[in-house]
Amino acid sequence: MNLLSINSQVVCGHVGNAAAVFVLERLGCEVWPIPSVLFSNHPGHGGFCGESVDAQTIRDLVSGIEARNMLARCDGVLSGYLGEAATGSAVLEAVARVKAANPAARYCCDPVIGDADRGVYVRAGIPELLRDRALPLADVITPNQFELEQLSGKSTPTLDAALAAIDALHARGPRTILATSVHTEETPKDSVDLITSDAAGRFRLRTPKLPTAVHGAGDAVAALFFVHLLRTGAAGAALSHAASAIFGVLERTAAAGADEMLLIAAQEELVRPSRMFLAEPV
Repeated sequence: MNLLSINSQVVCGHVGNAAAVFVLERLGCEVWPIPSVLFSNHPGHGGFCGESVDAQTIRDLVSGIEARNMLARCDGVLSGYLGEAATGSAVLEAVARVKAANPAARYCCDPVIGDADRGVYVRAGIPELLRDRALPLADVITPNQFELEQLSGKSTPTLDAALAAIDALHARGPRTILATSVHTEETPKDSVDLITSDAAGRFRLRTPKLPTAVHGAGDAVAALFFVHLLRTGAAGAALSHAASAIFGVLERTAAAGADEMLLIAAQEELVRPSRMFLAEPV
């Protein structure tokens, strides 16, 4: 399986492509990574160096692999953090070029906008680009609960409300949706929910909440879910594999008291999770 991954790249830590690429390669995929930004570290650490990658550079890199007839061999595109709205346009152009070369290829958009604690933290124009242009083109989207609300325009205090927001996004185009970091009135305080939905049904998976707040888990989950979805064709099974794997990694990270996700040290969890969680129909 060959996947094109366009996401942030950091020198230290495991966020963006520094998380997704290793996850995908550890699961046996060939990955073609293109950076949307080049940072020394995640900005959440309080400071960083680096800059956004120019949109034309992204176009040129895609043209370079297209010239080698690689796009026809691409099974899917995964995108994440965008440094600029113009970067998003270049990503969507890349998706269109891949799908023109291989109509069976699928696009998974991790619509990074923000989170409940910090609100919107991406630059102006990016939320609108994701809502108005990326959603109709995406086959799969993986928003967190805050992003689900931003994209759907609906609040999600209850499970029913979250499902209604998911349905609103289905109406915009994506056939498969994974909502992460979901906390509704039905979610116990010591737990976290993930919800997936596709034509086969809706599934919820609940795991214990771990005492860690490292960056990059969302990037890893998006990669895990996408690759298992492509392999199994079943969103519920993909959710079980993805959630169990990331829980194992984060559990190791929390036990060590680390401030970065221990993706390398806990890599066996990606392949053989210590504990399997099952997605249940809702």
